[in-house]
Amino acid sequence: MEHLTALSLTLAVFLALCDGGPTTASPEDHQIAEAYLSKFYRDLNATKFRSRMIPDLDDELKAMQKFFGLEVTGKLDSNTLETMKQPRCGVTDVARYEHFQGRPRWKQSIVTYRITEYTSKLSKREVDATISNAFQLYSDVIPLDFKQIYSGTADIMILFKAGYHGDFYPFDGPNGVLAHANAPGPEQGGDTHFDEDERWTLSSRDINLLLVAAHEFGHALGLEHSNDPLALMYPTYQYINTDGYTLPRDDRLGVQALYGVRTSTNKPEPKPNPGPSPPEPCKRDLVFDAVTSIRGELYFFKNGYYWKKGYYSGLSMHEIKSTWPSIDSVDAGYEFSGRDISFLFKGQQYWAVKGRTTLPGYPKPITKFGFPTYVRKIDAAVYVKSTGRTLFFVGTKYWSFNERTAQMDRGFPKTIQHNFPGIGSRVDAAFENDGEFKHYKTKTLTIQPFII
Repeated sequence: MEHLTALSLTLAVFLALCDGGPTTASPEDHQIAEAYLSKFYRDLNATKFRSRMIPDLDDELKAMQKFFGLEVTGKLDSNTLETMKQPRCGVTDVARYEHFQGRPRWKQSIVTYRITEYTSKLSKREVDATISNAFQLYSDVIPLDFKQIYSGTADIMILFKAGYHGDFYPFDGPNGVLAHANAPGPEQGGDTHFDEDERWTLSSRDINLLLVAAHEFGHALGLEHSNDPLALMYPTYQYINTDGYTLPRDDRLGVQALYGVRTSTNKPEPKPNPGPSPPEPCKRDLVFDAVTSIRGELYFFKNGYYWKKGYYSGLSMHEIKSTWPSIDSVDAGYEFSGRDISFLFKGQQYWAVKGRTTLPGYPKPITKFGFPTYVRKIDAAVYVKSTGRTLFFVGTKYWSFNERTAQMDRGFPKTIQHNFPGIGSRVDAAFENDGEFKHYKTKTLTIQPFII
C-alpha cells in the first residue's frame, strides 16, 4: 500500500477553488476545444460551400453543451472541457453525409463479420467471444443474425490498429477516441476499427471491449449517437456492469425502428449463462468491484463473491447471495457506523443491511439520494466520519451527500482528478478505516480525509 500524506488545510482551499464552474481556459484548452468541435460538431456539408468563412465556434460550442445536457453558455467552462477530455467514440455527434443520410440499413437477414487484426491485450478466443456477444445484444431484439467468417470480405470488417490504419480518421492514442464505425453500405460500409493503443479489458478496469464494441456495432447497423446518458449510443465512455447486460430502451427502440422486432419464432436459442466465476485472490491485476466495512470487518466484493477480513480472523470467501439472497453483485458500498447500517449498491438500486440482514423495503432507486436519472451506477462510496458526508464516485466525478440533512451538497458533482490530486481520474472502490481514506484503482493510493 502506497501512502500519500497531504495537509487538510491545503486540500480544503484547493477544493474551494475547484467548483466546476466557469474558469479561465488556457491556450492549450482552447486548442483542445477547437480540435474537438472540428471533429465532432462541424457540419462538413455546410462548410464545404462556405470554405472561406470562419466556423462559428460559439455556435458549435453551444451545440455541444446542449447535446451533453451542460449549461449552454457558448463559453469554455470547466465542465465543458472535462466532457471534451473523456474517452469517446470517433463518430461525429452531428449528421454528416458519409454516416447516416437516408437511414441506411442492412437489407439481408444474415450479416457477416470478419476480424482481420486482433488486439494484443486479450486472447483471440476472448475477442471472438466478446464480439459475438456484442452482436447478440442486437440479434436478441431484431430479426437480424450475425455470422463470423475467417476469410474473404465480410459485410463488417473489424480490426484493431493504432494511429493511421487505412482510412482518413487516424487514432489519437490512449483515452481519446476509442473506436469508430461506418454506417451500413457497400465497400467500407459497416467497417469497425478499434484503437490498439487502448488498454482493452473485459472488466471495469481500463476500457471494456464489450461496451465499446456494442456501441460501434450500433453505428454499423445505422444508429446515430444519442443524447440520452442512459443509452449505449451516448458518445462518451462510461463503464457499467456487463453481467446480464441488455440493450437500454433508447437503443432497442432505435434499432427496432430500422429493422423491426424479433418475434419468438425467429429468436435464436439463448446461450446458457454459467454465472460469475469465483475470482482468483492472488491475481496481480485484480480490481475490486467494491470495498466497505461492516461491523468492523472488511468486505471486498468481486464478481458475485466477497472476501471478509476480521480483526482476529483470516480471509474467507463467500458468495454474496449466500449472505444477502436478494443481492447478486455489488458495485459500491459504505457503512454509516453511527446507525449500524451499511448500504450496498448495484446499478440504479441500493439495499440497506445490518450485518447479514437485509432491511425491509429494499431495494430502492439511487435517485432517493438525489442522483440525476442519468447516473447508471455508483463506482465507489465512502462515509467520512469527520465531515458527516458520504462521497459517491461516478465516472470522473463525485458527489457529496450530507448524512445529517439527507441531501446532496450544493455545487456537486465535482471532478475527481482536480479535487483529489494523485489518484487519477476514476476510483473503483473506497473506504475509510482508522481515519485513513483509501481509494482502490489499478494502483492503490491512500490519502488523509479532508473537509468538503
